[in-house]
Amino acid sequence: MKLFQLAFAATAIFAPFAVQAEDYPSRDTTLVVQSSAGGGSDIFARTIASQLSELDIVDRQLLVENRPGGSGSVAYTYTAGQAGNPYVLQTIASSFFTTPLLGQSPVGPDDFTPIAVIAIDPYVLAVGANSEYETLEELVAAGSISAGTTGVVNDQTILAALLDEASGLKIRSVPFDGSGEEMSAVLGGHIDAIFGNPSEILQQIEAGDLRALAVSTDKRLDSLPDVPSFTELGYDIAHSQIRAIVMPKDVPDVAVSYWTDAFEQLANSELWHTKYLEPNNIEAAFIAGDDLKALFDETTVSFESQMQKAGLIQ
Repeated sequence: MKLFQLAFAATAIFAPFAVQAEDYPSRDTTLVVQSSAGGGSDIFARTIASQLSELDIVDRQLLVENRPGGSGSVAYTYTAGQAGNPYVLQTIASSFFTTPLLGQSPVGPDDFTPIAVIAIDPYVLAVGANSEYETLEELVAAGSISAGTTGVVNDQTILAALLDEASGLKIRSVPFDGSGEEMSAVLGGHIDAIFGNPSEILQQIEAGDLRALAVSTDKRLDSLPDVPSFTELGYDIAHSQIRAIVMPKDVPDVAVSYWTDAFEQLANSELWHTKYLEPNNIEAAFIAGDDLKALFDETTVSFESQMQKAGLIQ
């Protein structure tokens, strides 16, 4: 009788996440975003949801849910706590790797199932249109400035550290919960500069609200032909953000296969290229399976090394 009760209890625990290949997905799936609305991750997530539906790649809706806070740890902790749940996806940013290294998150990359990288996003260093700094050389000559980050340590922090190492410019990083807040701060003159993804700041640059000083790719961006790269200006700096999706641990194989296939179709679609990648100067990519797991491991090691060099961790 006790064995029967134990078996019944186990079935009750795992039944909500039991799926059959022919039935999955049987309901809508939540796509958790680790930052507030309006930023690069939010744009990425909402574009995914919209295009997967428009292209009829998925059978159900993808519902975007923003969970900002704690340099990403609020969202990551929530999703990691959904172990086995095949109806939760999660976007990631550099905080996925850096926050655990800082000891500010109870979960890390090993607590998730890697699904796919479907884009690689560069950065643009920009200042407000009313800023006294017209060029990167003038910014460096200032000796010390403030710049926004989404979270305590992320790609922007690493770029700031790399620029400091290469030029001697001291950058005081000011953390925000999302790119929208960060944008408001630089436009309002509360911080001096911003390292933003093209999808986040191109509109403000084109409108004349921001002035772009340099890009983090080896070559100039097609949409910003007059803006030099750090490399071109003599600084050995090249750094971009991977745009990836993960799921909780222990999700059924059918869910992993379903979403891996869905994102591969999306990454190869004309709509994705013409309406998201090309307008935002984002590099095309598709990485999944063991290659993605290896990339996560490599990225963790790389961030750890860069953060140690920057004195951010021991």
